[in-house]
Amino acid sequence: MRRWVENQRRRAMTIGFVPTMGALHQGHLSLVRNAHHRCDAVAVSIFVNPTQFGPGEDFARYPRDPARDLALCRREKVDVLFKPTVRALYPEGYDTEIRVGRIERLLEGASRPGHFSGVATVVAKLLQIVRPDFVFLGQKDYQQTVVIDQIVRDLNFAPRIVVCPTIREPDGLAMSSRNRYLSPKERQTAGILIHALRAGRTRIRRGERNASVVQRAMAATIREEPMAIIDYIAVVHPQTLDPVRKIRGPVVLLLAVRIGRTRLIDNLRVGI
Repeated sequence: MRRWVENQRRRAMTIGFVPTMGALHQGHLSLVRNAHHRCDAVAVSIFVNPTQFGPGEDFARYPRDPARDLALCRREKVDVLFKPTVRALYPEGYDTEIRVGRIERLLEGASRPGHFSGVATVVAKLLQIVRPDFVFLGQKDYQQTVVIDQIVRDLNFAPRIVVCPTIREPDGLAMSSRNRYLSPKERQTAGILIHALRAGRTRIRRGERNASVVQRAMAATIREEPMAIIDYIAVVHPQTLDPVRKIRGPVVLLLAVRIGRTRLIDNLRVGI
């Protein structure tokens, strides 16, 4: 991988990088297309990172489909597919991690302790290896984009972070590798996430400025589906992720909901 990077640098090629955990879908492919549009060469990584999964989470059953992933990357004319092993990134004796302070204790971090330390560490390692000019991320994992932007700024990494719009199914469900876990009935229920986000957005657009009222409207929508269990609902500042009480500017609506054994997240940015 490093030899490929050096070859691109000698040719003065700009490198776009799309880090993934595989089980590729149209959301990932939209990132690849954005990378092609802005860069001379495109690298995609596939690595199911064990350090960002907590005890009892779905590391062992996380969807893996390497043959399909390779075929999709070839179809999208990805220049290089980087698939390191766990041993390659975490060799025997590895004993370093990156912490990202207050951001990793909020929202997803509160629900999944240690998750963002694992994300920050593996992303830092990948950036050191690939040395891209641009990194393309999906808005669906909103807090993750904020965390990665934080480590890039704080640790003086070179690439520019490009956050691309969430790609959705026809019913509005955000595309996610974990959607594969849903039974047909659960999949039908999962559409309630975007309905809840849109309910919150509608309240704001109609003039509601009390964040707790917006949250209650979102929660009421979720509770219309008995199979859906709320993990969290939040109205936050777009950069700091601090909870907002009075809405005086753009905000992000975030939620995490469990449907059966599957935990789904989604978000909407709302301007006023």
